[in-house]
Amino acid sequence: MRIVCLAGGVGGAKLAEGLQQQLEPGELTVIVNTGDDLELHSLLICPDLDTVLYTLAGIANPAQGWGVDDESWRVMDQLALLGEDTWFRLGDRDIATHLFRTERIRRGERLTDISLAIAAALGVPSNVLPMADEPVRTRVRTDGGWLDFQDYFVRLRQLPEVREVRYEGADKSTVTEEVRGALNDADAIMLAPSNPIVSIGPILAVPGLVAEVAAARARGVAVLALSGIVGGKALRGPADRMMSSLGHEPSALGVARRYAALGLIDKFVLDTQDAALEGAISALGIGTVVTNTVMADSSSRANVAMRMLAAALEVRTAAGPGQDG
Repeated sequence: MRIVCLAGGVGGAKLAEGLQQQLEPGELTVIVNTGDDLELHSLLICPDLDTVLYTLAGIANPAQGWGVDDESWRVMDQLALLGEDTWFRLGDRDIATHLFRTERIRRGERLTDISLAIAAALGVPSNVLPMADEPVRTRVRTDGGWLDFQDYFVRLRQLPEVREVRYEGADKSTVTEEVRGALNDADAIMLAPSNPIVSIGPILAVPGLVAEVAAARARGVAVLALSGIVGGKALRGPADRMMSSLGHEPSALGVARRYAALGLIDKFVLDTQDAALEGAISALGIGTVVTNTVMADSSSRANVAMRMLAAALEVRTAAGPGQDG
């Protein structure tokens, strides 16, 4: 099966790893959020892209889920000695990625081509694509005013309540040929258990992308979403608190409502802890899959991926012949 996974952050990287384990080289394409990107120390840093790349390459730090394993921090330590602000920590090997990317961006190369080159160099057997080549920046409004996403997420440790979110530059971004091709060729599209507002939201904000997913679904392509909120709590990050402060129910049902409102998904995957929500989610007009969704290790990531692939096959089978283009 040719699978497209929309992803951001550690949760998205975990599902992508599980899917990669189950698929042949080249069968998985991950479309990654770039709304978290920032410019720092004269470098273009793409945290979500790199988290997915490092995870699929098998070199991500297993304890924190991001960055490179067995990292050193001599550049950051020296910058701190020189009086520079180092609240956003970059390891030495990680900095090499940012140097590579930044130099090529300055030459006029596309972020898509650069990301594919990094994946090839790291031996990643899947296709890892940015959601767009144009810069999109997620900003959040707190009681103290508007903040760049990483200021909120890292520097302020997600402590302020988020009152509003916007994706600056999204209206000027475009669906790339590679993203469109992957969606057109997909047998199934999966929305990872990433923050639905600031990880999946920016991807869906790229003009034309929702229409591409909807067109694929109309052809019989299975579209599934996996909740990153389990038992009313985000498995990682501030998704539950952000959902609440923005007026959404901080639960798997709240996540399902966001995606159902877009008319995008056939099935919603929720954890066994949230089995009591299955009826309310089904009432939204979408199918449900209840399983253990907590991806604590490589084995559990593979199990979640297998369950989602099986659910996707069920949708395709139910659609009948001639529905998958």
